Amino acid sequence: MTIIDVDIHQSWEDPLELTRRLPAHFREMDYALPGGMYSSPVGVSRFDARGDHGESAGSSYQKLKEQHLDAFGISKALLTGGDTLSLGVHPHAEYARHLARAYNDAVLDLWLPCDPRLYASLIIAPQNPQTAAEEIRRLGGHPRIVEVLMCSASRLPFGNAFYWPIYEAAQEMGLPVACHPGAETRGVSNGFVAGPASTYIEWHTNLNQGYMGHVVSLICEGVFEKFPRLKFVAKEGGLAWIPGVLWRLDKNWKALRSSVPWVKKLPSEYLIEHVRFTSQPIEEPANVEHLLALFDIIQAEKTVLFASDYPHWDNDSPRHALPARLPENMKKRIMSLNALETYLFPESSSIQ
Repeated sequence: MTIIDVDIHQSWEDPLELTRRLPAHFREMDYALPGGMYSSPVGVSRFDARGDHGESAGSSYQKLKEQHLDAFGISKALLTGGDTLSLGVHPHAEYARHLARAYNDAVLDLWLPCDPRLYASLIIAPQNPQTAAEEIRRLGGHPRIVEVLMCSASRLPFGNAFYWPIYEAAQEMGLPVACHPGAETRGVSNGFVAGPASTYIEWHTNLNQGYMGHVVSLICEGVFEKFPRLKFVAKEGGLAWIPGVLWRLDKNWKALRSSVPWVKKLPSEYLIEHVRFTSQPIEEPANVEHLLALFDIIQAEKTVLFASDYPHWDNDSPRHALPARLPENMKKRIMSLNALETYLFPESSSIQ
């Protein structure tokens, strides 16, 4: 089966790679990315994915090739970086902008030449949507840049008009906009609704809270009416929360639609048409029938994309990521066809 992996976390053999690409005054200031207080007791990444001389996991193309691309016959792989995403909640917006630019240039220079199967996410600093839009237009036409990516941690929900210059530029360049977790509670981002978590397991479990707010905001603020060709990809936000939130939103819209007159159809219809979710980390109920029912409810044959999350601790092998009893056609769509409809891969029509 053809496999397209839309979430691989590569890093750099030289930890100073991005710093060297910054303007001199930012190198001299020695800014750091916002740190977090939650650390995984099992580590963030696989030990066997480290470089031969102790370089960070995901920094070795050879390891990525052997352990993942070749091992599972990956046809296309989308690079999404690592801790760099927390630049999106850095309090210094101009520093974040230049770090995003350095990252994007480094991916083009150092990673994409390694393998024609590799594609890149264009990382942006959403603190300043105008300069983020400039970055999208600067590199968004590159044939192997196939999405715009920002961290799901934020100060405002993503439907807010503050972000609309980003969506305008992405739609113009034909790129979906994606978000990815990891910077929640860091920097200038909001915390969790109930307050700060005490442990990593609480923090990790609660990451989907932001996705609920962002998806509802995108629909209710009319983003998909304003930008009708835009796709939004919610990476690593889970799947099981989707039915409850959409059932509640659909019911409320029927009674309260006068408060959002620009929302012209059922909210769930916007989600099916415009929002995509990744398979990792998939929920694993004791009764597999519950998971199969979930896939049916959320129309996974349209809305779910395969993601491995290599080389993180909870990454999913393509062989075991989906229920064995999943219908073959749905499995084929999740593993490749949905991605081909979401991303403008060159010559994507050649893959069946």
